[in-house]
Amino acid sequence: MKTVLFSKKNTQPDPELLALKEELLSAQGDLAQAYHQFDQALDPELVESCVYQISAVKARCNYLIRAIKERSPDTAAAVQVEGNTTWT
Repeated sequence: MKTVLFSKKNTQPDPELLALKEELLSAQGDLAQAYHQFDQALDPELVESCVYQISAVKARCNYLIRAIKERSPDTAAAVQVEGNTTWT
């Protein structure tokens, strides 16, 4: 049986990585808001606008997730969607 020892690194968190994570949390909030607006829209033009907004925010979330993974592959598993956000 192999024993793996993990040593603590005394490195400070990457400020760019932290900024990306904060931006991702903000984008997730924007996505939840866009879905809420979509649910409330009655006019066909507003529905279409909400669909474009949802698509844009999802693209931004996907970009941020890729950027976080590239910046720190060991924390890729730590990127989680908070709340009840639905990815479609």
